[in-house]
Amino acid sequence: MPADEQELELAKLEAEQAQLEEQVALFELERETTKTDVARFQKRYYDTVGRLLVELDTLLAGLSQQAAEANPDDMEAQHEARAAQDRARQSAEEAGLIEAQPEPPAVITPECKKAYRRAAMLMHPDRATSDAERERRTQMMAQVNLAYERGDQAALEKLIVEFGEDPEAITGVDAASRMLKSARRITQLRRRVTEIEQELDGIREAEIFQLMTAVIEAEELGDNPLGELAGKLLQEIARRRVALGNGKSVLNKLR
Repeated sequence: MPADEQELELAKLEAEQAQLEEQVALFELERETTKTDVARFQKRYYDTVGRLLVELDTLLAGLSQQAAEANPDDMEAQHEARAAQDRARQSAEEAGLIEAQPEPPAVITPECKKAYRRAAMLMHPDRATSDAERERRTQMMAQVNLAYERGDQAALEKLIVEFGEDPEAITGVDAASRMLKSARRITQLRRRVTEIEQELDGIREAEIFQLMTAVIEAEELGDNPLGELAGKLLQEIARRRVALGNGKSVLNKLR
Protein backbone atom coordinates (compact mmCIF):
# COMPACT_ATOMS: atom_id res chain seq x y z
CA MET A 1 0.00 0.00 0.00
CA PRO A 2 1.45 3.42 -0.95
CA ALA A 3 2.58 5.61 1.94
CA ASP A 4 -0.15 8.21 1.42
CA GLU A 5 -2.87 5.54 1.43
CA GLN A 6 -1.36 4.04 4.57
CA GLU A 7 -1.54 7.40 6.29
CA LEU A 8 -5.18 7.85 5.26
CA GLU A 9 -6.10 4.37 6.51
CA LEU A 10 -4.17 4.96 9.73
CA ALA A 11 -6.04 8.22 10.30
CA LYS A 12 -9.39 6.42 9.84
CA LEU A 13 -8.40 3.64 12.22
CA GLU A 14 -7.15 6.04 14.88
CA ALA A 15 -10.31 8.13 14.58
CA GLU A 16 -12.46 5.03 15.06
CA GLN A 17 -10.27 3.96 17.96
CA ALA A 18 -10.68 7.34 19.67
CA GLN A 19 -14.45 7.19 19.18
CA LEU A 20 -14.65 3.69 20.65
CA GLU A 21 -12.46 4.65 23.60
CA GLU A 22 -14.86 7.48 24.38
CA GLN A 23 -17.81 5.10 24.04
CA VAL A 24 -16.24 2.56 26.39
CA ALA A 25 -15.54 5.28 28.96
CA LEU A 26 -19.17 6.46 28.75
CA PHE A 27 -20.49 2.92 29.10
CA GLU A 28 -18.20 2.27 32.07
CA LEU A 29 -19.52 5.47 33.63
CA GLU A 30 -23.13 4.50 32.99
CA ARG A 31 -22.58 1.05 34.52
CA GLU A 32 -20.99 2.40 37.69
CA THR A 33 -23.59 5.17 38.02
CA THR A 34 -26.43 2.68 37.63
CA LYS A 35 -24.89 0.43 40.28
CA THR A 36 -24.63 3.32 42.75
CA ASP A 37 -28.19 4.46 41.99
CA VAL A 38 -29.48 0.95 42.71
CA ALA A 39 -27.49 0.74 45.95
CA ARG A 40 -28.93 4.03 47.20
CA PHE A 41 -32.46 3.01 46.28
CA GLN A 42 -32.12 -0.40 47.91
CA LYS A 43 -31.13 1.27 51.20
CA ARG A 44 -33.98 3.78 50.94
CA TYR A 45 -36.47 1.02 50.17
CA TYR A 46 -35.31 -1.05 53.12
CA ASP A 47 -35.42 1.89 55.53
CA THR A 48 -38.93 2.85 54.36
CA VAL A 49 -40.61 -0.46 53.58
CA GLY A 50 -38.27 -3.41 54.05
CA ARG A 51 -38.05 -3.20 57.84
CA LEU A 52 -41.84 -3.17 58.06
CA LEU A 53 -42.13 -6.20 55.80
CA VAL A 54 -39.75 -8.10 58.08
CA GLU A 55 -41.85 -7.20 61.12
CA LEU A 56 -45.08 -8.15 59.37
CA ASP A 57 -43.70 -11.52 58.26
CA THR A 58 -42.63 -12.20 61.84
CA LEU A 59 -46.07 -11.34 63.19
CA LEU A 60 -47.73 -13.52 60.57
CA ALA A 61 -45.47 -16.38 61.58
CA GLY A 62 -46.55 -15.88 65.18
CA LEU A 63 -50.22 -15.95 64.22
CA SER A 64 -49.73 -19.09 62.14
CA GLN A 65 -47.89 -20.76 65.02
CA GLN A 66 -50.68 -19.75 67.37
CA ALA A 67 -53.26 -21.33 65.05
CA ALA A 68 -51.18 -24.50 64.70
CA GLU A 69 -50.88 -24.89 68.47
CA ALA A 70 -54.63 -24.42 68.87
CA ASN A 71 -55.33 -27.08 66.20
CA PRO A 72 -52.63 -29.77 66.53
CA ASP A 73 -54.53 -32.22 64.30
CA ASP A 74 -54.97 -29.72 61.47
CA MET A 75 -52.19 -30.64 59.03
CA GLU A 76 -52.86 -27.61 56.86
CA ALA A 77 -52.41 -25.32 59.86
CA GLN A 78 -49.14 -27.08 60.76
CA HIS A 79 -47.86 -26.72 57.21
CA GLU A 80 -48.81 -23.04 57.06
CA ALA A 81 -47.08 -22.41 60.39
CA ARG A 82 -43.82 -23.94 59.12
CA ALA A 83 -44.06 -22.03 55.83
CA ALA A 84 -44.75 -18.74 57.65
CA GLN A 85 -41.78 -19.28 59.94
CA ASP A 86 -39.56 -20.01 56.93
CA ARG A 87 -40.72 -16.76 55.30
CA ALA A 88 -40.02 -14.84 58.49
CA ARG A 89 -36.52 -16.30 58.79
CA GLN A 90 -35.78 -15.56 55.14
CA SER A 91 -36.95 -11.96 55.54
CA ALA A 92 -34.80 -11.57 58.64
CA GLU A 93 -31.77 -13.03 56.86
CA GLU A 94 -32.24 -10.72 53.88
CA ALA A 95 -32.61 -7.78 56.25
CA GLY A 96 -29.37 -8.79 57.96
CA LEU A 97 -27.55 -8.85 54.64
CA ILE A 98 -28.81 -5.38 53.77
CA GLU A 99 -27.95 -3.98 57.19
CA ALA A 100 -24.44 -5.45 56.92
CA GLN A 101 -23.78 -3.61 53.66
CA PRO A 102 -21.80 -0.36 53.80
CA GLU A 103 -23.61 2.93 53.53
CA PRO A 104 -24.80 3.60 49.98
CA PRO A 105 -22.55 5.84 47.89
CA ALA A 106 -22.88 9.57 47.93
CA VAL A 107 -24.60 11.47 45.14
CA ILE A 108 -22.22 11.54 42.17
CA THR A 109 -21.44 15.06 40.98
CA PRO A 110 -20.92 15.95 37.29
CA GLU A 111 -17.29 16.81 38.10
CA CYS A 112 -16.80 13.36 39.62
CA LYS A 113 -18.25 11.77 36.49
CA LYS A 114 -15.84 13.72 34.30
CA ALA A 115 -12.91 12.60 36.45
CA TYR A 116 -14.05 8.99 36.18
CA ARG A 117 -14.22 9.22 32.38
CA ARG A 118 -10.68 10.62 32.23
CA ALA A 119 -9.41 7.88 34.52
CA ALA A 120 -11.18 5.12 32.59
CA MET A 121 -9.82 6.30 29.25
CA LEU A 122 -6.30 6.57 30.67
CA MET A 123 -6.06 3.39 32.76
CA HIS A 124 -8.33 0.81 31.21
CA PRO A 125 -6.69 -2.68 31.19
CA ASP A 126 -7.52 -3.17 27.51
CA ARG A 127 -4.89 -0.56 26.69
CA ALA A 128 -2.10 -2.75 28.08
CA THR A 129 0.40 -4.47 25.78
CA SER A 130 1.90 -6.76 28.43
CA ASP A 131 0.62 -8.94 31.26
CA ALA A 132 2.39 -6.82 33.86
CA GLU A 133 0.88 -3.62 32.51
CA ARG A 134 -2.59 -5.21 32.37
CA GLU A 135 -2.28 -6.23 36.02
CA ARG A 136 -1.21 -2.72 36.98
CA ARG A 137 -4.13 -1.20 35.12
CA THR A 138 -6.61 -3.70 36.57
CA GLN A 139 -5.56 -2.81 40.11
CA MET A 140 -5.73 0.92 39.38
CA MET A 141 -9.19 0.64 37.79
CA ALA A 142 -10.43 -1.23 40.85
CA GLN A 143 -9.35 1.76 42.95
CA VAL A 144 -10.97 4.12 40.45
CA ASN A 145 -14.30 2.27 40.69
CA LEU A 146 -14.23 2.33 44.50
CA ALA A 147 -13.44 6.06 44.54
CA TYR A 148 -16.27 6.74 42.10
CA GLU A 149 -18.75 4.71 44.16
CA ARG A 150 -17.85 6.91 47.15
CA GLY A 151 -18.29 10.03 45.05
CA ASP A 152 -14.68 10.94 45.90
CA GLN A 153 -13.50 13.25 43.14
CA ALA A 154 -10.26 14.12 44.95
CA ALA A 155 -9.31 10.44 45.11
CA LEU A 156 -10.01 10.06 41.39
CA GLU A 157 -7.82 13.05 40.54
CA LYS A 158 -5.06 11.64 42.75
CA LEU A 159 -5.23 8.25 41.01
CA ILE A 160 -4.95 9.91 37.61
CA VAL A 161 -1.77 11.72 38.73
CA GLU A 162 -0.36 8.56 40.31
CA PHE A 163 -0.88 6.56 37.15
CA GLY A 164 1.38 8.94 35.26
CA GLU A 165 1.68 9.35 31.56
CA ASP A 166 -0.06 6.61 29.59
CA PRO A 167 2.66 4.46 28.00
CA GLU A 168 0.19 3.34 25.34
CA ALA A 169 0.00 6.91 24.07
CA ILE A 170 3.49 6.51 22.65
CA THR A 171 3.30 5.51 19.01
CA GLY A 172 6.01 4.38 16.64
CA VAL A 173 6.91 5.94 13.33
CA ASP A 174 6.10 2.83 11.30
CA ALA A 175 2.64 3.42 9.81
CA ALA A 176 2.02 -0.28 9.13
CA SER A 177 2.79 -1.22 12.74
CA ARG A 178 0.60 1.57 14.04
CA MET A 179 -2.24 0.41 11.77
CA LEU A 180 -1.97 -3.11 13.14
CA LYS A 181 -1.86 -1.86 16.71
CA SER A 182 -4.90 0.37 16.14
CA ALA A 183 -6.86 -2.43 14.45
CA ARG A 184 -6.23 -4.75 17.38
CA ARG A 185 -7.21 -2.03 19.83
CA ILE A 186 -10.46 -1.48 17.93
CA THR A 187 -11.25 -5.19 18.22
CA GLN A 188 -10.65 -5.02 21.99
CA LEU A 189 -12.83 -1.94 22.35
CA ARG A 190 -15.70 -3.42 20.38
CA ARG A 191 -15.58 -6.51 22.57
CA ARG A 192 -15.56 -4.36 25.70
CA VAL A 193 -18.58 -2.39 24.49
CA THR A 194 -20.51 -5.64 24.08
CA GLU A 195 -19.43 -6.84 27.54
CA ILE A 196 -20.53 -3.64 29.26
CA GLU A 197 -23.86 -3.64 27.41
CA GLN A 198 -24.47 -7.17 28.71
CA GLU A 199 -23.56 -6.09 32.25
CA LEU A 200 -25.97 -3.16 32.02
CA ASP A 201 -28.73 -5.42 30.69
CA GLY A 202 -28.23 -7.71 33.68
CA ILE A 203 -28.51 -4.80 36.13
CA ARG A 204 -31.62 -3.41 34.42
CA GLU A 205 -33.34 -6.79 34.34
CA ALA A 206 -32.99 -7.20 38.11
CA GLU A 207 -36.16 -6.84 40.17
CA ILE A 208 -34.71 -4.07 42.35
CA PHE A 209 -33.89 -1.98 39.27
CA GLN A 210 -37.41 -2.44 37.89
CA LEU A 211 -38.85 -1.39 41.23
CA MET A 212 -36.54 1.63 41.41
CA THR A 213 -37.61 2.74 37.94
CA ALA A 214 -41.31 2.41 38.77
CA VAL A 215 -40.91 4.32 42.03
CA ILE A 216 -38.92 7.14 40.42
CA GLU A 217 -41.50 7.50 37.63
CA ALA A 218 -44.31 7.67 40.19
CA GLU A 219 -42.44 10.23 42.31
CA GLU A 220 -41.84 12.41 39.26
CA LEU A 221 -45.64 12.54 38.87
CA GLY A 222 -46.00 13.71 42.47
CA ASP A 223 -46.90 10.37 44.03
CA ASN A 224 -45.26 8.77 47.07
CA PRO A 225 -45.49 5.01 46.51
CA LEU A 226 -43.02 4.01 49.21
CA GLY A 227 -44.64 6.26 51.79
CA GLU A 228 -48.11 4.98 50.91
CA LEU A 229 -46.98 1.36 51.12
CA ALA A 230 -45.29 2.03 54.46
CA GLY A 231 -48.53 3.50 55.79
CA LYS A 232 -50.51 0.43 54.75
CA LEU A 233 -47.92 -1.87 56.29
CA LEU A 234 -48.04 0.02 59.59
CA GLN A 235 -51.81 -0.38 59.67
CA GLU A 236 -51.51 -4.08 58.90
CA ILE A 237 -48.83 -4.53 61.56
CA ALA A 238 -51.03 -2.83 64.16
CA ARG A 239 -53.96 -5.04 63.22
CA ARG A 240 -51.87 -8.22 63.39
CA ARG A 241 -50.45 -7.22 66.77
CA VAL A 242 -53.94 -6.88 68.16
CA ALA A 243 -54.89 -10.26 66.70
CA LEU A 244 -51.84 -11.89 68.16
CA GLY A 245 -52.47 -10.43 71.58
CA ASN A 246 -48.84 -9.95 72.55
CA GLY A 247 -47.02 -9.19 69.34
CA LYS A 248 -43.82 -7.87 70.88
CA SER A 249 -43.01 -10.99 72.88
CA VAL A 250 -43.68 -13.29 69.95
CA LEU A 251 -41.72 -10.98 67.68
CA ASN A 252 -38.68 -11.18 69.95
CA LYS A 253 -39.04 -14.94 70.32
CA LEU A 254 -39.07 -15.51 66.57
CA ARG A 255 -36.09 -13.26 66.03
